Amino acid sequence: MAISPEVRALFAWRRVLGRMRAVLRSAVTTFVVVTVTLWLMPGVASADIADTLGLVVLVAVVGAVLRPLLLLAITALGGWGAMLFGVLAQVVVMVVALKLDPASRIRGLPTLVIAAILAVVFAALLDWMADSGSDDTFVREARRLMRGVRRRAARRDGGPFFSMRRPVPGTAPGLLVVQLDGVAEPVLRWALRAGNLPTLGHWLRSGSHHVRQWHTGLPSTTPASQAGILHGASRQIPAFRWYEKESGKLMVANRPRDAAVIERRLSDGRGLLRDGGASISNAFGGDAATNLLTVSHAALPGRSARGWAAFMASPYGFTRALVLGVAEVLTELHQARLQRRRNLQPRVSRSGAFLALRPASMLLRDVNVSLVAEQMARGAPVIYCDLVDYDEVAHHAGPARPESMRQLEGMDRMLGVLGRLSPEAARRYHLVVLSDHGQSQGATFRQQHGETLNDVVTRLTGPDAVAGTLLPAEEEGRFEPSATPDAPVLVVSSGNLSLIYLTRFKHRVDRTEIEGAYPRLIAGLAAHPGIGVVVVSDVDGPIAVGPGGTHRLRDGVVTGVDPLVPYGPQARGDLLRHQLAAHVGDLVVISAVDPQTQEVGAFEELVGSHGGLGGWQTDAMLVYPAAWPVAAELNGPDAVHRQLVEWLEMLGLRRETSRLTPGEEITLGDLAAAGHPLADHPVPGRGEPG
Repeated sequence: MAISPEVRALFAWRRVLGRMRAVLRSAVTTFVVVTVTLWLMPGVASADIADTLGLVVLVAVVGAVLRPLLLLAITALGGWGAMLFGVLAQVVVMVVALKLDPASRIRGLPTLVIAAILAVVFAALLDWMADSGSDDTFVREARRLMRGVRRRAARRDGGPFFSMRRPVPGTAPGLLVVQLDGVAEPVLRWALRAGNLPTLGHWLRSGSHHVRQWHTGLPSTTPASQAGILHGASRQIPAFRWYEKESGKLMVANRPRDAAVIERRLSDGRGLLRDGGASISNAFGGDAATNLLTVSHAALPGRSARGWAAFMASPYGFTRALVLGVAEVLTELHQARLQRRRNLQPRVSRSGAFLALRPASMLLRDVNVSLVAEQMARGAPVIYCDLVDYDEVAHHAGPARPESMRQLEGMDRMLGVLGRLSPEAARRYHLVVLSDHGQSQGATFRQQHGETLNDVVTRLTGPDAVAGTLLPAEEEGRFEPSATPDAPVLVVSSGNLSLIYLTRFKHRVDRTEIEGAYPRLIAGLAAHPGIGVVVVSDVDGPIAVGPGGTHRLRDGVVTGVDPLVPYGPQARGDLLRHQLAAHVGDLVVISAVDPQTQEVGAFEELVGSHGGLGGWQTDAMLVYPAAWPVAAELNGPDAVHRQLVEWLEMLGLRRETSRLTPGEEITLGDLAAAGHPLADHPVPGRGEPG
């Protein structure tokens, strides 16, 4: 009797060996966890090894029965329900197993729950140590998720209800864009030369990818860059936060309600992700068909996102991330103490909310990769995902400090994970890695000069009251909006960029009107040692005023000492374009830059900042396949948007008038027949690094 291909696939020696290894590891892990848990519980009678082995088997059986049911419940709940129930699921499995233990060594529900929680924590730590801190277990779980997604898709398309064959790798091209938030191109090159980024380093050394710098312009911040990259409309955003005179409202780009309003202004239906794409963990959606953890859509993934549910339900997902997150908090406390003991300067406080940000960023990174894996299995034509680990830590530690570089190394590891997952994808994904801006280091404006910018403006505009933002821009969006301060002068800062509004005027006022209302304001700001340039509208157009001279932006006429020299040759163009942005301030203030160290003083209490000019904050990076054509100059996020659109068109993933259908896609065979260089370009994880 002939053996069917499915049966042969099921009993292939590699798969059998892999299953045996997984079962043995699970049994050993459970045995150690159960033994340690029982030993730690007070009043628990000792038992022989046979009883413990019996409990190991019981845990496996209970898990095999309950976990599929719990996964269905988690999938049905979605969102916050999935997150909460995902943690409880692991505890429930252990509680039921311990309750059914024939030896009845643990009695009483409170004691059972405590023992179950201890067992779950020990299991997460033991699995992490068994993997030597690698992501092998995470990759195995993600592969299982991707195969399940593809098998369900095959059944919907008329395939067999049950198949033991692994889905074959997809052949139609796809584009995966991973944004490493806040990574400056010089920082990336430094880490590459040090050998600390093995995944990216392998791509570049093998010649499969190239890296280049692109200039963000002003403002150098995530919302403006993503408005440009995803929608080609960066001029709609003058800073991370700003004041709108028409409505009297303070807009904060990472506040979900505000982000939804901003996206409606940005979207024209032609965004980067419009043709069936997926937006994951971004500020805006880029007209994507699928939005997951996108700020402007203000919702956790729902029932259709199996990647979210699978991550929450898996013992190697959310529970593992929570346990390791506690270790991340302890690491942060140790690193902050080292900075204080060594009197490392510049530095800022790393307590309070930042302690929660570090484990949250690590958790979000793992969730994002799980969601990307699901979308790769679904065959989304283009996926854009933002990883924020480095940016969050660099704000408080410094962009080139060891703890920040450790986060960058972790993101490089995630790129390697995506490469290992690519054979399970429904498409042959090409990987592009970019950043949205860099960061510049420096002691804050308050640390350097003993006063805030609000204090300076108050002194120069008295007796009129001055209001200003108190929290750093990226933290303010996490709180519900308060009433906009009712003051004649409003100071809104983002990094070392500040927009000053005269709120009594409903239009943007020029230099004459400002000096009529506050004669000392412009000259006083320009003379302050912590301020490098003040931009104001004048009769001959916008003019940059510095401590020793002026620079007319339209025609480049300089009087006295040019205030733009410390900011580099592109400063004039950056400031001129910024003056065309919607809702730009009546005054635009940028802090001084140290000509020797390129350090800037942020108007917020952040040692690593971005938003303005000076240092590395405008030096973003782009890593792309070496065979692909690229523009000679990429100046501004809108130019990056056009470049990405050209690559989508080259891959056959972009249409001018309608969505792609499967029959319209261009396969790699089509590209090879046409002699296109993409046909020879491998995808990371398929045996070659490209």
